[in-house]
Amino acid sequence: MAPVAPRGMGGVAAAERPTAGRETVLTVANLEKVYGGGANSATRALAGISFSIDRGEYVAIMGPSGSGKSTLLNCVATIDQPTSGQVFIHGSDVTRMRSRELSQFRRNELGFIFQDANLLDTLTCRENVALPLTIAGKPAREIDQRVDGIARRLGVADQLDKYPYQVSGGQRQRMAACRAMVTSPTLVLADEPTGALDSKNAKLLLESFDTLNAELKATILMVTHDSFAASYCQRVLFIRDGRIFTELRRGEMSRRDFFDRIMEVVAMIGGEGSDVL
Repeated sequence: MAPVAPRGMGGVAAAERPTAGRETVLTVANLEKVYGGGANSATRALAGISFSIDRGEYVAIMGPSGSGKSTLLNCVATIDQPTSGQVFIHGSDVTRMRSRELSQFRRNELGFIFQDANLLDTLTCRENVALPLTIAGKPAREIDQRVDGIARRLGVADQLDKYPYQVSGGQRQRMAACRAMVTSPTLVLADEPTGALDSKNAKLLLESFDTLNAELKATILMVTHDSFAASYCQRVLFIRDGRIFTELRRGEMSRRDFFDRIMEVVAMIGGEGSDVL
């Protein structure tokens, strides 16, 4: 099997690849994030990262602990402010937005899925999924149609009227995916979404992401330490020491072959993996 070339040794960063005829949803340009004050105590979490994601892509970010992948996701999610560089989502530079503008932008353009589903136990699953639409003031009939539609796609329609504590962990995560997608966001950001799930429920969630990507053309950016989860994606960006190390594209490879390639890079840069199911 051919070796993987890291960036700087034959690899090409995603932002440097032309994507003629495709709409770019996310552009990260020379992103840097430095924590701390003085030159001797500062920590450079991101060191000039650049890449782009087109509409309908399903991309994973991987890297060893401390590589900067969570910091990167937080900057893209507008949760954290980069020290320098720019993040464009749907043509808007989110690094220059004020807090009120950012709040509206997150609500309209972004969907979030976290390791913990973050559902409210005092609301039914239906009410949790509907919450972004309720906040946006959508009509009740439209809310019901959207909630029922996305729940059917992800196989949890029969659980909607239960409370989060009455359903399994995997079902809660799929409800969280429903909530993230119910507003038809420009970009879905997933932070270790399978981290708290057993292998069976992780596979069901990843198959749900496949459905969202294939049927709804959802654009998904997922941070994961799990090679099995990453093997479901179309492209994997590997980060080491705050920089893009290399990327892999699945192309026509089977998921098992793609998993093997991912594991090669994980072994090269250090990190964790898991078995293919």
